[in-house]
Formats: sequence, structure tokens, C-alpha cells
Amino acid sequence: MQIEFVAGPLAADISPVARIVDQAALPADLDPVLVESARAARFTGKAGQSHEGFLNRGGAIVRVALAGAGEPGAKDRPAALERAGAALTAKFLTSGETTLTLDLTGTKLSAADVASVLLGARLRAWRYDIYRTKLADDHKPSLKTLRVAGAPDGSEAAWAVEAALAEGVEFTRELVTEPANVLYPATFVARAKERLAGTGVNVRVLGRDEMAALGMGALLGVAQGSVREPQLLVMEWNGGPAGGKPTAFVGKGVTFDTGGISLKPPAGMEDMKWDMGGAGAVAGAMLALAKRKAKANIVGICGLVENMPDGNAQRPGDVVTTMSGQTVEVINTDAEGRLVLCDAITWTQKEFSPSAVIDLATLTGAMIIALGHEFGGLFANDDDLAAKLLAAGEASGDKLWRQPMGPAYDKLIDSPIADMKNVGPREGGSITAAQFIQRYVEKGTPWAHLDIAGMVWASKPGQTWDKGATGYGVRVLDRFVRDHLEG
Repeated sequence: MQIEFVAGPLAADISPVARIVDQAALPADLDPVLVESARAARFTGKAGQSHEGFLNRGGAIVRVALAGAGEPGAKDRPAALERAGAALTAKFLTSGETTLTLDLTGTKLSAADVASVLLGARLRAWRYDIYRTKLADDHKPSLKTLRVAGAPDGSEAAWAVEAALAEGVEFTRELVTEPANVLYPATFVARAKERLAGTGVNVRVLGRDEMAALGMGALLGVAQGSVREPQLLVMEWNGGPAGGKPTAFVGKGVTFDTGGISLKPPAGMEDMKWDMGGAGAVAGAMLALAKRKAKANIVGICGLVENMPDGNAQRPGDVVTTMSGQTVEVINTDAEGRLVLCDAITWTQKEFSPSAVIDLATLTGAMIIALGHEFGGLFANDDDLAAKLLAAGEASGDKLWRQPMGPAYDKLIDSPIADMKNVGPREGGSITAAQFIQRYVEKGTPWAHLDIAGMVWASKPGQTWDKGATGYGVRVLDRFVRDHLEG
């Protein structure tokens, strides 16, 4: 959906028109008929509420919608404004209308407030219908343009920043939505190169032979059962001080996960196309940061593989040697994401000596059991980094909840024949997975692991997304950069 800012007074007969309404404060200039219909429908301006009516203006029938923005000054005001924008999009997306005019004349909203409304509107408009060839006309998205009238000074500049963020979230949703016969390591790389072209992001790729020469036995062990070649995608954005150490974002990119020889049950396996959600979030974040010219040095690393059961596939009981030199007894080939991450993180540290490492992964089903679909799990070796990420999650809406770690959990992954095994017991499964990854983080390097298994895909519409890919991860990374790296 396109966002256009327009100047000058609106024509009396323009339709449809939308207004943003604070809670319990219907604007004094609203038509009495619309006020009465809103009250009859119990519309009070609560965040996310919407109401629609029709007015006769000089013989023209005008369609008018109200969207609730909650209480002014509330702690969650930006999120409430996003919900207001999203509510308008949800109402008009398949309405047959192609253009909606948001009338902000006389509003008390700031430029930042307007940008929040528009961000919610655009994110809720995202759909991916390219494989749906028989949609009924009344189910097809019709809304193409949101025109903004009467916006305060600075609104266009504020929106330009949020538009870059929206583009990053949309790119992540696209990657997560694509089926595995379309999106696999090589095509993931191709899309990233295409979308990042001209942004200033330096992109390079390591293939199977290069990774083998580096000793990435864990990542390559996961990939060896697939005909799809593994890739290590490297994206560098140098928007901060010249020569400054970058912060590294590392994403798990298992473009399809059958579980390998430790085969998953068939029911629901189709969902495993989104097991690359961590890598998708990293790619989307890099696009957003580059588009808004973030004043920070960031590297994004995506370990891209496909985990398949083949005559050449890795077996339970195999021992692999990681790039770090540590050995792993592979107890369960369905615990593959940590094997991808450990080599990707080792390479990242040797290549960039980053100031901090943040990895994102749809790593464990145990995380969904623990937190449901409300929070991503946060594990960290550094309290300051953890606090910053928790705050970024709260501010962005990509919420996180910190989980425990410690020596008692760590010893659960000791192996009798290798340095470690890739799974511990059933209990504490998300924690032992994080303990595994931590063994590859160099001493003194701040590190955080985000287990986002329950967050990248939604079975029902949310505040700013429809059913399907949510784009989770992009916003928390972007907010972390804004608040703590750009100064």
C-alpha cells in the first residue's frame, strides 16, 4: 500500500475519509449523525476500535470511518496509534475502495504519532497472494493508496524512517511465507542480493567448498542430506564510525526442516518452511537499517541449509567437528539449528571481532510450550545487553522474556564420547539449546540468543498482521540499534 501526503483542504464530497479518535473524546467537529451512530455502536475510541458511517454532504454520500487511538499520554501510545492505523486498513483492505483519505486536520498528533499510525496501516495491509489464482473479487485486496491530509510539519520525514522499517518487515514476511520449493539457500541469497542492491550493504556468500575449508563440520553435517547447496550469507552495513567494531546479527536459516533421519511427524510438517525465520528477520533488519541509513556498523550473517532425510544424511550418533575445533555427538538430527548457528557464530567472531553477537532462531518447540505465542525467549551472558533487548522488545512490540542459564543446565549436554551432545534431556530443552550455543561464544563477547519459534508465524490475525508470517524480529533489532547504537 502506498502512502501519499496531500496539501490543502479536502473537497466536501471526498470519500472514504478516516479520522483518528482519542478515547472518550469524539472530535467536536464531527457530524452529529456520525456522533450518534458511534455512540449507538458503543464506539469510545479504545485502541484498535473502529466505526463506520455514511453522511450526506451537499447531496453526496460520504463514507467516514473512525479509528480509536486510546488515551493520549498512555505508556503504550505508539502501539495504540499503530492499532488505529491497522484497524482502518483491516476495514478497507477488501472493501472495493482503492483509496482512503486520512484526515488529520486540526489533530493534536505529533509527526511521530502520525508515523506510528501509518506504520500500523501499512503493516496490516501486507498480503502475499501470488499463488492464489481463484480468489473471489470481494476477497481480493482493493486498497492501494492511503492519502494523508492535514498532517503536522515533519510527518513526511518521520514516516520516511518508519517506511524503511515497514519495508524490512515486509521482506521478512515474504521470505517466511514462500514455500520451500521456491525458497531454499540459493534463492534466499538471490532475493537478498536483489533487495539489498543499491542500498550500500556489501553482500558476499560462502559456499560449501569454502565452508568445508574452514572446518564448518556442524553446519555442513546438517546440509549433507539435501541436494540444495548450503550457503553462508554475509551482509555488511557500515553506517557508523569508520573502523568501529560492528554488532553482529546471526540468523538460523533452515529453509525446510524435516528433522532429517530423526524425522518429524507428518502432521504439521508443512510449517517447517518457516524454520528460516531467524535468518529472515536478520535479512529484513539489514534492509530496514540500510534504507533508513542507520548510523551504526552492523553485520548480518545467515546460515542457510535444508535438513532432509537422504542416503547421505547425517545419522544419530555421528560425531562432527565444528569450526571452533569442538566436537559434537549428534543425538538428534532434528536439533539442527544449533549446529548451524555454532559454526556461523564462530566464523562471525573470527571474521569481524564484533562488539556483541545477537542470534535469532526458531530453535525449539519447548519455547512455544513455555511462552506460547506472546513472547520470544531471551538468553544472554550479559545483563546489560539483555536489559537493552528487553527494553527494545517492549518499545517495538516484538516482546521478549528472559530465561535462565547456568552450569547446572550446561552439564546436561556433556557427552561421554565428544565435547558435547546436541541435545539434553526433555526438560529445559530451550535452555540446554542456549547453553549449547553459548559454548561457541568467545570469552568477553556480549551475546544474546533469541528463540523466536513461537513468534514468526500466526494462526490468526494480530494487531498489525494478518494470519501467516508476522515479520517478528525485525522491529526489535531496529529498535535496539536506534536506542543503543546510533547515539
